[in-house]
Amino acid sequence: MTRRGSVPATPGARAVLNGDRRALARLITRVEGRDPSVVPTLRSLYPRTGRARVVGLTGPLGVGKSSLINALLQHLRAEGHQVAVVAVDPTSPFSGGSVLGDRIRLDRRADDTGVFIRSMASRGHSGGVAAATREVVRLLDAAGFDVVLVETVGSGQVDVEIRDIASTSIVVLVPHLGDEVQTLKAGLFEIADVFCVNKGDLPGAESASRDLLELAGLGPGREGWRPKVVTTSARDGTGIAPLWAAVNAHETYLDSDGRRAAGERRRLGHELVELVRERVARDLEERLDSDVEVGTLLDQLATRAIDPYVAAERLFATLRADPTGPKE
Repeated sequence: MTRRGSVPATPGARAVLNGDRRALARLITRVEGRDPSVVPTLRSLYPRTGRARVVGLTGPLGVGKSSLINALLQHLRAEGHQVAVVAVDPTSPFSGGSVLGDRIRLDRRADDTGVFIRSMASRGHSGGVAAATREVVRLLDAAGFDVVLVETVGSGQVDVEIRDIASTSIVVLVPHLGDEVQTLKAGLFEIADVFCVNKGDLPGAESASRDLLELAGLGPGREGWRPKVVTTSARDGTGIAPLWAAVNAHETYLDSDGRRAAGERRRLGHELVELVRERVARDLEERLDSDVEVGTLLDQLATRAIDPYVAAERLFATLRADPTGPKE
């Protein structure tokens, strides 16, 4: 039975809903590979999504994000949550695969079906979040995981794209990593709902937390929310409960005054733009060598008869005039 307007469940969708973890893993592999044949399954599962709490963790390399996630996993499982982890790693320039291999660095009991860990390669995606991450998170949501933790690359770039996936973003820092004011310049302050000063057993943790609290007080706040600052130590497990309490506080805040719906609408808007951009780019690439009109534009560009801006405007006008729409 399907909801009104939904797509009949595919065999893959039924397997995911029935808790088949191997089928889930195979679907994720197909999503990572941008296999178009997986789209019917993603469409049929879409009405069963939107229930999981999606929490992003980002920050520079070496701050202990994986150790922190291990501690969070233990805490969340003790609370009875079904938890999935998506760890987005840098891509190997040789194999195209994940360099760090978070499935190795993250621990879980082999018999614990309430935990699912998946490492993904960023495949050169500049924002630190793989292009397929959103769809993978949705699969995990449909599979019944009520908490999905997304760890981003954090290899020096600003992982602001986590805001397009997670409802709550944790920025992880450590004492003496550098002047905390640099977080403002890096853009991390703009995405943080919670600051986590990890390795709190090191000297300087208290002053780092105090500086971040002062910075949070200076900013205008995003939609009235000022980032909370929590000190943790993944080594001895301290601060993990307060960290999750800070996440819950932000999630509760989102549930007031329609903020969650507004955030979801914004994220879906960005996704829609990306999907259309991807489809148009794929169509144009296919037409470069076969379409007569595109070939004429390229010839005119090559002879400098027109400039790229005029060519783009003409091509865009042609696309807008095309009456064909998305196929079911």
